[in-house]
Amino acid sequence: MKLVEEIISFHHELSAIRRDIHAHPETAYEEYRTSRVVAEKLEAWGLEVHRGLGGTGVVGSLRGGKSERAIGLRADMDALPLQEYNTFEHRSQHSGKMHACGHDGHTSMLLGAAKYLSQHRGFDGVVHFIFQPAEEGGGGAKKMLEEGLFDRFPLEAVFGMHNWPGLEPGKFGVRAGAMMASSDKFDIVVTGKGAHAALPHTGIDPVLTACAIVQGLQSIVTRNRDPVEPAVISVTQIHTGDAYNVIPNEALIRGTARAFSVEMQAMIESGVKRVAEGIAAAHGASATVEYHRTYPPTLNHSRETEIAANVMDAIVGPENVVRDIPPAMGSEDFSFMLLEKPGTYVWIGNGGEAGGCQLHNPHYDFNDEIIALGATYWVRLAEHYLGPARSPS
Repeated sequence: MKLVEEIISFHHELSAIRRDIHAHPETAYEEYRTSRVVAEKLEAWGLEVHRGLGGTGVVGSLRGGKSERAIGLRADMDALPLQEYNTFEHRSQHSGKMHACGHDGHTSMLLGAAKYLSQHRGFDGVVHFIFQPAEEGGGGAKKMLEEGLFDRFPLEAVFGMHNWPGLEPGKFGVRAGAMMASSDKFDIVVTGKGAHAALPHTGIDPVLTACAIVQGLQSIVTRNRDPVEPAVISVTQIHTGDAYNVIPNEALIRGTARAFSVEMQAMIESGVKRVAEGIAAAHGASATVEYHRTYPPTLNHSRETEIAANVMDAIVGPENVVRDIPPAMGSEDFSFMLLEKPGTYVWIGNGGEAGGCQLHNPHYDFNDEIIALGATYWVRLAEHYLGPARSPS
């Protein structure tokens, strides 16, 4: 493994930053302390710092050489609304909030790259270090884009990275095309006609109708979808009724849908509306569907994926880079950035021992041993993509 030696020398500093952020988790659009820590570090290292993009986002820009070419490296900063069960010293100090997805580690790795590159500007161009708020369901990437991220900070390509507990430390995983799924949610209100439970013929039962709709929604996946293209529709809530002997007026159905292409995402959306409205009508009831597209699928670009994989090969060896890792049905709002700019999103192994339990778990902790590796990847990617700085003419 070929880590940047200087990054190893200040690994303890990065680990301390990571643990400090872990102890002070902040959820979507509340990352005031975290963004302040990030901005102050970047300013101390001589970067041009811009605060407040997307609410609490931070962008640090660093120039090397004379080229106007630019690259974006992105880390997310927010925590989850989850009670932490760990008892170690750096556990969350805020009840009901926890860094259970490793964004504290992502932030520290990117800070490590910024520190090193600020002292060794051997690249030719500009590196924009993007510290994003509100990845966990808040759409922070979309908000930064809406507020002009790529207009204010023009770049050729953008790259993201996430720790992956199912992968051993010292390994990377990546693939061209779909890396993670879209994430949509839906609310279906079924309206019938209330009645006494002993006289069902006098009403229109929204509970029975809702049950039929739940079953019918699965026909979208089993009969409207190409069998070789993955997708899932999961109904997770049904709310209705208040009494044993009363058929209610309404039933509420809620759920989520996931897919690996924008075309499949659109097909599911139209299918949910068609099936819900049609089955409700067949029962004499009505259905109102609200379908919310949360995150699009995370679609890696082929050229940038190859570049990233080659950089990883040089650091850990080809045998430790899984170039066709199976995609995950989880979602990621870095997908919004990849819809606007070429780039790729990679996984870095977090391990299965201490610090390696699954993401969004109350016992999760980021593995500090991979911080130097992640920071090295960022450094070598920026240097490779932009090339060496040209000597003054």
